[in-house]
Amino acid sequence: MEKKKVLLAFSGGLDTSFCAVYLSDEKNMEVHSAIVNSGGFPDGELDQIGAHAKKLGVCSHQELDVTAEYYNRCIRFMIFGNALRNRSYPLSVSSERTFQAIALVEYARKKGFKYIAHGSTAAGNDQVRFDLVIQVLAPEIEVITPIRELKISREDEIDYLKKSGIKMNWDKLEYSINQGIWGTSVGGKETLTSSDELPSEAYPTPMEKSGTETVTIGFDQGEPVSLNGQVLEPVMVIRELQKMAAPWGVGRDVHVGDTIIGIKGRVGFEAAAARIIIDAHLSLEKHVLTRWQLHWKEQTGQWYGMFVHEAQYLEPVMRDLEAFLESSQKKVTGEVTVRLRPYSFAVTGVNTPHDLMNASFASYGEMNKAWTAEEVNGFTRILGNQQRIWYSVNGKEDLL
Repeated sequence: MEKKKVLLAFSGGLDTSFCAVYLSDEKNMEVHSAIVNSGGFPDGELDQIGAHAKKLGVCSHQELDVTAEYYNRCIRFMIFGNALRNRSYPLSVSSERTFQAIALVEYARKKGFKYIAHGSTAAGNDQVRFDLVIQVLAPEIEVITPIRELKISREDEIDYLKKSGIKMNWDKLEYSINQGIWGTSVGGKETLTSSDELPSEAYPTPMEKSGTETVTIGFDQGEPVSLNGQVLEPVMVIRELQKMAAPWGVGRDVHVGDTIIGIKGRVGFEAAAARIIIDAHLSLEKHVLTRWQLHWKEQTGQWYGMFVHEAQYLEPVMRDLEAFLESSQKKVTGEVTVRLRPYSFAVTGVNTPHDLMNASFASYGEMNKAWTAEEVNGFTRILGNQQRIWYSVNGKEDLL
């Protein structure tokens, strides 16, 4: 009897390693693996992951690179919208999962796979993100989720692999690491609690710098296009800034939020470039956008980020939100200087030809050049008209 061929979404970690062996040995399936590169892997690591897949017995292994597509179709809009989940998390992993799932669907169709497997558990967001994309774009493909169906723990997976004769760096598997160009998530026993702190060694980049350092990021219509005066493609700006800033311990935090399935989740992350770029971008926008552009952009950006997180990237309204966000960036051009310190950073200055702090009109708190004192007095009286009427009719007791 011919074996069923399954395409396994593979990262090389514990969960997908377990799936590769389990699907072959217990389900008697012909396992083919594919890793979707969203830009976060260090040099040489993809080759190591491919070699590991072969040691697990997969019939073929494929690397699918979506870095450019991921930036162009999602990251740049999250920059435009200054998207942060619960004011801290730059949607590092949650945003890339959709593009990984899309790449898997396209590859599965190209190669004729009727089954796609992934290593998500039943208690997280990723299961929904992968399943939803596959169901929407390829309803004919069946999704297989061994860990979700078996309801097993990481300890159970390790025991199974050891009994199967698989050798891995078991100590390294103490933490679940998901790397992408927009940041890296870190999960471990500490994040399963509400109070325990992730140790410094849990984060992928050691904190090793001291003193201070400045970096200047150039933006062109909202996109990061230069670093310290060197013109680069936006993806390279992100990569180089991450290398520069992560050793300061910048961009580390623990995110607590509501999952798609309704439970609370806690995860650590390291996203130095993402956090710096978003703060720098917002600072530039404060200088070049009007108050109402800023107001509605904030609403739109947070909606956009929420929909990305909630597995709604394919919802058509997202294209409408993107059109608004892109339109808002026409004057968001200039340079922003950031000072790095251990575990922190601060925007120190903005230089843009579109600066609305134009001294030809006024200098805040100093002097005006475009209106008179009498005009301000009349303006203030009109501005307060409705309030004066209300208190005249109703009295001032409500102030107490």
